[in-house]
Amino acid sequence: MAFLEVENLGRDFPGVRALNDVALKLELGRVHVLAGENGAGKSTLVKLITGAYSPSRGRVLIDGQDAAEHPELHRYVAYVPQELNLFPNLSVAENLFIPYERSGVSGGIVSKRQLERIAQPYLDRFAISARPGDLVRRVSVPEQQLLQIARASVNRDMRVLILDEPTSSLTSAEIDRVLNIIRDFRDSGHAIIFISHKIDEVLGIGDDYTVLRNGEKVAEGRIADITERDLIRAMSGAELALDEHFRPDAGPTDGPPELLLQVEHLTGDAFADVSFELRRGEILGFAGLMGAGRSEVMQTIFGYLKGKSGTVHLKGGPFPLGDTSRSVAAGLLYLSDERKLHGILPQLSLRENIGISILSQITGRLGISLRDERLRVADIIRLYDIKAAGMAQQISHLSGGNQQKAIIGRAMATDPAVLIFDEPTKGIDVRTKAEIYRIMKSLAERGVGIILVSSEMDELRKCANRIVTMYSGRVTGVFDNASTSNETLVGALFGSENTNNAA
Repeated sequence: MAFLEVENLGRDFPGVRALNDVALKLELGRVHVLAGENGAGKSTLVKLITGAYSPSRGRVLIDGQDAAEHPELHRYVAYVPQELNLFPNLSVAENLFIPYERSGVSGGIVSKRQLERIAQPYLDRFAISARPGDLVRRVSVPEQQLLQIARASVNRDMRVLILDEPTSSLTSAEIDRVLNIIRDFRDSGHAIIFISHKIDEVLGIGDDYTVLRNGEKVAEGRIADITERDLIRAMSGAELALDEHFRPDAGPTDGPPELLLQVEHLTGDAFADVSFELRRGEILGFAGLMGAGRSEVMQTIFGYLKGKSGTVHLKGGPFPLGDTSRSVAAGLLYLSDERKLHGILPQLSLRENIGISILSQITGRLGISLRDERLRVADIIRLYDIKAAGMAQQISHLSGGNQQKAIIGRAMATDPAVLIFDEPTKGIDVRTKAEIYRIMKSLAERGVGIILVSSEMDELRKCANRIVTMYSGRVTGVFDNASTSNETLVGALFGSENTNNAA
């Protein structure tokens, strides 16, 4: 018998039917995969199940009762969102147990020492190295993601656990740990809704599946009865070339390619003695495990973090560090892996999010020309195929893939020389990933130098001309992608120094 059931569920917004006539049954002791492209309706369905939205049609039954009539039933459902949703200025322990009444930490004054003592076993279970008293803002993004999952697990009433892209910021070892924890929840009688665009995870962890497309259910069944290609076809409504590559063409061979960026012996708090070169028209991949220092290197080059020593040259000239405004003016842009925190202006419209990058181009003696702004933004929306109800739509209401394309379009409006993409396809579906890969390839072939920081080796293999590997804050190799084996790259990720690379 289903513990949670969705009957003919629908949700409308002004001018948009986000979800229509969706049915789903969730059984205890099973993992139910909710699949679909960005914008398919998954988030709307989750918000209806958790009580964040009220249905326009249909109903949600929890333990046989209508949740609209008995809202207290939502206490049985715990939700871990894709985006970080923690209190940065509170401690790890405080974040773990808020709200206290659901976690059982109540009934009077609880001392800080007691709270931290109760927290430690949860941190141990999820292999979170942060201490209970550490402020969350000082904890790494992957550990914050693990903390969100741990936070859901302290809910004493939880029978249903919804996980939305829970592994998007994790290394392979951490992913294995999370998947094992999910199996433990399943085996202890919980029902799991698992949302992920990583097809291998879906096929490896799921028992049942439901596929949404354009707000409607288009497929359902047992995971054992579906193949990777079948699942992708159901999600996208079309065949996709799973083995397609997106490496830029090498370009003219008469002479060495122009160097756009030269980094020599750069050292910061999280890395040391990093050197590499970026050539015009190439995609340079950066690979490494959590803590390898990849993002910190890029943020130091951009000026967000301070470096200790080393030099950077941009387009042949010395490039002073420590000033993000100067980096933008010089044509060096960093696109953060945290779209919500550092990429978009969530309360502003799509037009305003894109237009903010071209203010100097549309401002005259009488101020900003709204007509020119609308024309330029419309061109970018069309060029990057951004799906939106209109440019006035709030950007936070767009799917993750369309937000990412808007960020790329905004960056390209400034005519940059170097673009640094940090985990650009995190939480993005297979088809939209391919769209972003094609955009990166096109930009590189127009002469932009691109650095691609990614935790997905398959992504780097598909897109990069060369791959820089890092381990524990140091570069362990620079490899020509086409001629290097996976074994060599994996060895370098784990600290195997290779001085015989040919890149």
